[in-house]
This record gives sequence, C-alpha cells and structure tokens, in this order.
Amino acid sequence: MLRFPLEADDLLRSRFAVSPLFEFVSLLRTLASAGPRSVPWARLVPEFARLRAEDDAFAAILALNSRHYGPAFTSPPPTGMAQSIEDDLAAVRSTTLAQARREIRECLARRPITEQRLLVVLRSPAVVDRVTEALEAAWRSLFAAEWLRLRAICERDVLYRSAELGQSGWAAAFAGLPRVRWRAGAVEVSLAGPVRTVPLGGGGLLLVPSVFVWPGVAAFADDPWPKTIVYPARGVGALWEGPDRGGPRALGDLVGRSRALLLTALDVPTSTTTLARTTGLASGAVGDHLAVLRRAGLVDGTRAGRSVLYRRTALGDALAAVASSHS
Repeated sequence: MLRFPLEADDLLRSRFAVSPLFEFVSLLRTLASAGPRSVPWARLVPEFARLRAEDDAFAAILALNSRHYGPAFTSPPPTGMAQSIEDDLAAVRSTTLAQARREIRECLARRPITEQRLLVVLRSPAVVDRVTEALEAAWRSLFAAEWLRLRAICERDVLYRSAELGQSGWAAAFAGLPRVRWRAGAVEVSLAGPVRTVPLGGGGLLLVPSVFVWPGVAAFADDPWPKTIVYPARGVGALWEGPDRGGPRALGDLVGRSRALLLTALDVPTSTTTLARTTGLASGAVGDHLAVLRRAGLVDGTRAGRSVLYRRTALGDALAAVASSHS
C-alpha cells in the first residue's frame, strides 16, 4: 500500500491532469497482454500486429511492458489539463540516456528479453530517439483518431470531481475511486506490497483520470516523477463492458435513442462539443437534440465563457433514474 500524507501546502498544490501518452501506452499493454476479445478496440489489432512485426523499436517497447509495469520514461506523468501528445513526446525525447538505460535494466530484470532484434534497439546509444519515433508513428496510426473522444471522458470526470471539491472538499473529490481512500490526513492507495509512506514535500498530488487503467489504479511514487495517482474516469466501466449505445432501452423508446444517450450522459455539466466527442454524434445533431430536451424541461444550459454547459434538470434526473431502473 502507498500512503501519501497531505499537508496544507500539498492540498493547495494538488491538481488534475490528463495524459495522452499514458493512455496510449496503457492501450498497448492491454492489446499485447489481453488480446482483442478483452477490449472494445478489436479493430486496432491488425495495425497493432503490423507495427509489432515491422518496427523493431515498437516491438521493443511492447517487450519492456508487462500488464502492470513498464519503463516510466515512455509515459511520463503530465503537468496539467492542457497536456498534448506533443508535450508528452517532448518529455520522452528529453530523457537522458543514463535514465533510459537504468529503467530498461529494471524492466529486463523483471521480464528478460532474448530476441536479438529487440536487444539491438535497447542497447543502442540512440534508444531514446528510436523509442520516441516509434511512439509517435504508432500514435498516428493507432490512436490519434480515438483520443479526442477518450479525452472528453477524462475531462468530464475532472469537471465532476472539481465540483465535488468545491462543494465538499478533497474527501468528496476522492470518493468512489477504487482502492483509494482518505484516512488520517493521508491518501492511501491499496496496491500490492508492504505499506510505504511517500512524503509529498509540499508538491501536492497529481490526479490523472484514465480510460485504460480500469478497473484498478496506478501510481507514480519515485523521483524524478511527480507523485501521481492514475484512476479510472467515471463511467468508463460501461465503455469496457460494451453498453447499448442507445442508452437505457425504456428511455430510448420514449425519447429516441440519441436523445436517451445524451440525457444519460448529462449527469455533469457538459458542452455540445464534449457531448459530440463522447457519444459519437455530429455536433449539429447534438445541438438539435439538446434543443428538444431543453424545451421539454429535461435539460438546461448555463454559459461558461464561450461555451454553454448543459446538465439534466431535476425532471431529467428523475426520468433517467426511472428508465435506468427498468432497463
């Protein structure tokens, strides 16, 4: 178990962030270890297999990663909510050769590699550049088209937890996270191994919602990385379990499949753009459906800067709850 004591300065500096590259490397681990039947992205498997066979650096990255462990420099923790894949790749590219080799040795000690073509990559003085180039190419061909939708899921989670934080404090923001609890002035993360207390030194905790870490959690506790908890974003279990895209059946019969999907998604304030990304509906269609739901008194909207954030009304909450209980 990891225990992160939070002093006053740590609470002030704890913040949320999103991590494109952590998500991508987590997907690669899942595809490599679990196979296509265990993930909702089976269509990516042929391209994944091609890259694995043809790109030695990509195959070396996969070989270093087990389901629960891998070199930290290939997916460094982000710095904030504006993190982009370009930021992440720049961080990977800045890794010193000494650090990369140290982490590679640790991975090989856990999971030895005998394939010569992979060892050539890992022993090369250009290993950092080759790994960075392989990650960038694989991102473009495997994940770039998926990321906007998945990022929106993570952003919705942060929006919800930020509201809980503002209303009830950090204990409420941590509520519901698997294997994470607030106890006696510290955040405790239930992981395998002995109890380990990790001081934050006034730097706070980095909290990163994730699609691919579900159903567990991950943590960074060793320097030089920020102390980080990666946790499953709210509602992501339904993505893995393959829900009916039309929302609860009874609600879909009443208001239509697309409107049911939007109504069930609006448990936290969400913009039209984010709804389009998370549901796969066109932005124009989302706007039309929201107008109908608003006239019916099921949702309302509040302007926040340049965007309008929509949320279910009390009537919309009641309808969604009743319909869900009968689905």
